[in-house]
Amino acid sequence: MNPQGFCTGELSSSALGVAVAVAALHFHDAKAHQSEIQKGLIWLQANVNSDGSFGDTPQSPGNVSTSLLAYAASNLYASSNESTTHLQTKIAAYLASQNIDVHSGQVAKVILNHYQRDYTFSVPILTMCGLCGVPGGEAFRYIPQLPFELALLPRKFYRLLNLSVVSYAIPALIAVGIVVFKRKPSSAVGRLIRKQSIKPALALLHRLMPGSGGFLEAIPLTAFVALSLIEAGYGDLQVVENGIQFLKRTQRADGSWPIDVNLSTWVTTLSVKALRGKTDEVLTPEMQTRLADHLKGLQNRKVHPFNGSAAGGWGWTSHSGSVPDGDDTPGAILALLRLRPKEEVKEAVLAGCGWLLKLQNSDGGFPTFSKGWGKLPFDQSCADLTGHNLLAFSVCLDAYGGELSPKAVRAYREASLRMLNYLRRHQRQDGSWLPLWFGNQHVADHTNPVYGTAKVLTYLNDVLLHGWFNSSFREQLNDLTEAGERFLINVQNADGSWGGGKAIPGTIEETALAASALMHKKHDKARQAAFQWLDQTYRWHGMKASPIGLYFASLWYDEKLYPLTSYLEALSRALELTSSLGMIDKCSPSVV
Repeated sequence: MNPQGFCTGELSSSALGVAVAVAALHFHDAKAHQSEIQKGLIWLQANVNSDGSFGDTPQSPGNVSTSLLAYAASNLYASSNESTTHLQTKIAAYLASQNIDVHSGQVAKVILNHYQRDYTFSVPILTMCGLCGVPGGEAFRYIPQLPFELALLPRKFYRLLNLSVVSYAIPALIAVGIVVFKRKPSSAVGRLIRKQSIKPALALLHRLMPGSGGFLEAIPLTAFVALSLIEAGYGDLQVVENGIQFLKRTQRADGSWPIDVNLSTWVTTLSVKALRGKTDEVLTPEMQTRLADHLKGLQNRKVHPFNGSAAGGWGWTSHSGSVPDGDDTPGAILALLRLRPKEEVKEAVLAGCGWLLKLQNSDGGFPTFSKGWGKLPFDQSCADLTGHNLLAFSVCLDAYGGELSPKAVRAYREASLRMLNYLRRHQRQDGSWLPLWFGNQHVADHTNPVYGTAKVLTYLNDVLLHGWFNSSFREQLNDLTEAGERFLINVQNADGSWGGGKAIPGTIEETALAASALMHKKHDKARQAAFQWLDQTYRWHGMKASPIGLYFASLWYDEKLYPLTSYLEALSRALELTSSLGMIDKCSPSVV
């Protein structure tokens, strides 16, 4: 908890963020930013994997995308710096081992094949490579043209268009689309339309930029925009200057950058959630009031300039680039109701629920940012967000059901039933659910059914404590939870831990989340084995964070507060269970 009274957390450093930020600073003014650039290159040299690759975090196995960007950034200085030349040679050897020739157009083919229809990252990656001279002067022949002119249409049409980027990537669509247009031949008609679209598109980009200078507070996105505009001939724009200052301000002392400034709202609400019934023992009334006031102060009060989102939602951080979303909003609602009497937070909570009602998709599930965007994975409904929202609506019905109008109660109930039906349809045959923004690097397809199932089960188990629904609703909840519990029991490792799936090495985060989901006496054996593993792991290794988070377009990260909040929530729930069973005196010392 910081001096302002809320949690900040700490995201892992990102080689991808470092590479793109170094390139942006180089193209802006290599001499003026020499210190920041050199520190970034030194960090890359110190954190390259033994095989010459880079992963998304220092703990991650290498991947082609991040390694290619690090190669491109080093290409800017390889001819003038011996250590950078050595780094580039190592990266080239890794890429060659992956059958990638950095001197041919094959680079584009590999990246485009990897990301398929989603150009959110593939086109910016290839654009930076081209601007850095990789694979050479013909690089832009192979880069798809992003239709930046479509961003000028009213927002309500975006979801109907083939933008090939996710809803939150409009700044990249514009800036990268403009530089590709400038560098790549196209038809006369296409060139005329796009040439006339540049000025209004740049004006739109200016309106989208937050006061901090960082689009979505994201280092890679802001850097991609800045370097693209600079190399398109628009380096004197205020958007570029603000973006460059954002990059300089967010560089860490060791020379690295994270992928985003922080996830302060998210980790703050996770921390409150983890305390559960111990809130009053841990947080003084003054601390609780300060936390609640902080969260209420972050609620979006007007139409958001970035994506036109209505008032009422919460984003993931306290910084100005944050955008309201479908996971932080239920998190804030639940935290407020935990921190303060329901009468004090009623206005904020019901405004948040009203915002969520408008976000719910026609399939009954919840997306992250925008309703109706279903063409690309990170715009679609997902199980973990839907479960989170079902709990938020259930808590609100329990707290305010007698005070709401019949119309409002009906809307909450109908929305909840649609969420339940979504979860029923998307529970897989083995009883699991998949999350959207979390994965596991060791699972073959990088999904994380343990995380998704544990989160949904925990939400549903809490919903079962409420009394607003009928017996049919309860029976369906019980059926879903029983199947989910069977899945978790079946994939627990022999040592008591859980990883992302069957026989995947355990982490504190996944083991603690699974333990939280299995708070029934019938799961005593599995839960006790989990706590023994957690206790031993904590004693030997401390609160070691694992790369389970997925940032925009599948970029891995870890967050230092994730293992702590997950473990603490599991302990809080275990203490509640043992107390309710009259067994607190029999609880093992490690669990207590």
